Amino acid sequence: MTQKRTPERSAGVAVRAAAQLSEALDLEARLAPFAESRWSGSGPQAPVLRLDDFSGIPFLVDITGVEEYQHRARLRADPDDLYAAVTPAAAGYESYCQEKLNLAPVEFVQATPVESRLALARACSEGVARTRILQRLEASGSLTIDPFMGIDEVWELAQSLARSTGAPVSVAAPPPPVTWIANDKHLFSQLVESVLGPEWLVETRIGRSPEALARELLSLAERHAQVGLKRLRCASAMGNKVFAASEIQGRSVDDVAARVSRFLDRTQWQGGEDVQVVAWEKVDHSPSTQLWIPAREMGAPRLDGIFEQLLEGEHKVFVGSRPSTLPPAVNAAAGDGSIAIALALQSLGYVGRCSFDFVLVGDPVGEFQLHFTECNGRWGGTSIPMTFLDRLLAGRPRPPYRAQDFVHPGLVGASFSDLVEKVGTEAYSAQSGTGRFIFYNTGPLEGFGKLDVIALGETQSQAEAALEEDLPRILGLS
Repeated sequence: MTQKRTPERSAGVAVRAAAQLSEALDLEARLAPFAESRWSGSGPQAPVLRLDDFSGIPFLVDITGVEEYQHRARLRADPDDLYAAVTPAAAGYESYCQEKLNLAPVEFVQATPVESRLALARACSEGVARTRILQRLEASGSLTIDPFMGIDEVWELAQSLARSTGAPVSVAAPPPPVTWIANDKHLFSQLVESVLGPEWLVETRIGRSPEALARELLSLAERHAQVGLKRLRCASAMGNKVFAASEIQGRSVDDVAARVSRFLDRTQWQGGEDVQVVAWEKVDHSPSTQLWIPAREMGAPRLDGIFEQLLEGEHKVFVGSRPSTLPPAVNAAAGDGSIAIALALQSLGYVGRCSFDFVLVGDPVGEFQLHFTECNGRWGGTSIPMTFLDRLLAGRPRPPYRAQDFVHPGLVGASFSDLVEKVGTEAYSAQSGTGRFIFYNTGPLEGFGKLDVIALGETQSQAEAALEEDLPRILGLS
């Protein structure tokens, strides 16, 4: 493993790389319209509007019950905060939060969709939701919006609320130009290469026509067993297409371009947008690092955890996570590389929650390399349960755990209250510290037999068994 730099050198390189990218993108001018709403991390914090608008990520409509995921914002809400969603809260879940998890009451604002059901910020800009948010803003004299992701619509909502009241409204997320440096795979790859070098990336090309992409695929297929296409702003593998090299080798550019066109049509590519062509590593481990990046004046980025992603299916779709069981050398390399990139993002103006995904190539106990695959410049499926568990533990160390969606056809039609009753004393109690299962994202339960679970254990193997074996048995599903 040769991917090492001293912290001092990494910090200096990160700042210089950020300055070069900022100049190339004319970032200072592009950030100017967002100046009044930028969050400093200091000053009045209450109330906070927790707002999980996912509409900036393509194809999430394909996730079962995804509009219900807006209620995950409840997990971050403190006393006096608000959180919003376009669907009603799941029956029984607020009582569970207060009685079992000892969380203080918070105000729920139900918004009426004005476009798609995912466009939550726009829904909060109109009707009774806007009226209620304005009332809280006028009463308090300020407001902070804590969004899932710093998309344009969130910043437009903040600016509109501020104009209506004359009160300051800040956004605890990066402005859109910086949000998309983090979440655009091509821009992020450029940043990684500038800070850490090309050895931290898989071999990558770029193209913006089916023919150009086909030629790059054929070129990479001469050296790699698998190659892939990546749409730049998609999440959870939904904008990916993987080809075995043997599937395309020897075929004409026109034939491969036709296959590329089918993928682009399926993912609603509009033309003129770059698409990545990558060597697709076949690996067993995909580490993920979770960071908090404060405003520059508030200190250095903080590494909050290193996890292993749980991936399913041919395209490795994310379904959950667990704390890393990888060797210390792997964790150290992932952490050091992540801090270096986080420093660069911070220099560009990034604030808030952020995570990085890797693939681990080679022998984790011998010679290995870590390759960044993407940045999640937002809250996500690992950081949300991690932060929630930290909140429930109130400063105590995290136990071994596994966080994952739990789906079973036998749960369709089940009420959340009945599920908790059936789990009984195995449901975690914040007051006593007993129990093994913590539930969230319960909106899709009744309609789709789906909710999210954090399973605790004294060892990692016990946490795995709790979710895979014990919970199905307790619920009568095994």
